[in-house]
Amino acid sequence: MIKAILSGCNGKMGRVITEICASDPEIEIAAGIDIYDGIPNTYPVFSNISICDVKADVIIDFSNAKAVDDLLVYSVEKQTPIVLCTTGLTDRQTDKVKDAARETAVLKSANMSLGINLMMELLKQAAVTLAPAGFDMEIVEKHHNQKLDAPSGTALALADSMNTALSNAYAYTYDRSNERKKRDRHEIGISAVRGGNIVGQHEVIFAGMDEVITFEHTAYSRNVFAKGAVEAAKFLADKPAGFYEMSDVIKETIA
Repeated sequence: MIKAILSGCNGKMGRVITEICASDPEIEIAAGIDIYDGIPNTYPVFSNISICDVKADVIIDFSNAKAVDDLLVYSVEKQTPIVLCTTGLTDRQTDKVKDAARETAVLKSANMSLGINLMMELLKQAAVTLAPAGFDMEIVEKHHNQKLDAPSGTALALADSMNTALSNAYAYTYDRSNERKKRDRHEIGISAVRGGNIVGQHEVIFAGMDEVITFEHTAYSRNVFAKGAVEAAKFLADKPAGFYEMSDVIKETIA
């Protein structure tokens, strides 16, 4: 049984992860970290990772950027692998993540969904086959009307997966309204839609002459990200020091 420390245990995603682990025979939450203690838990909860005295095999972080520094220090000191799901890290924090990965196992990904990460692997294969054959590549992402950033980090990650497979030969186009010209062959178009309570939908279009191939992923709830985080924790628990991504989880799953 893998024992995990859950940072942000009383937040929305923390509650979902707690429920998932409660029904998973391979992993359990041994302790939680959260400044809010108004929710009853079956495990002890500490206000800061530095005062946690519960030993664990892995840390799952779904808190906020302010907590990441202390989590990385603890992870290195205790040699406890860590799954970082928190977004919005500063450049300095990103450097600290890379430093920590030299001492212990660290997994970080732009999107924790298993489906999205499998889609990225498939897109790499599609891009190297279809782009040279003249197919245009476009991404349309849709999210709820409260989302602040556009395009989404996931849309950019999807574009990056294709562009990396194509030796980064393609530029990204976000808005065609200011220029009147034909589409450049070496571009990936990215469009954002905001409305209602759409959790997340990403469509990647390969448009060729007389045929169109479409890859699409729809998240109906945020549970998909929690499930991915749990699977990542089970993957990372026994791994040596290094930087890992969800693509590594996918590769081990399909190997």
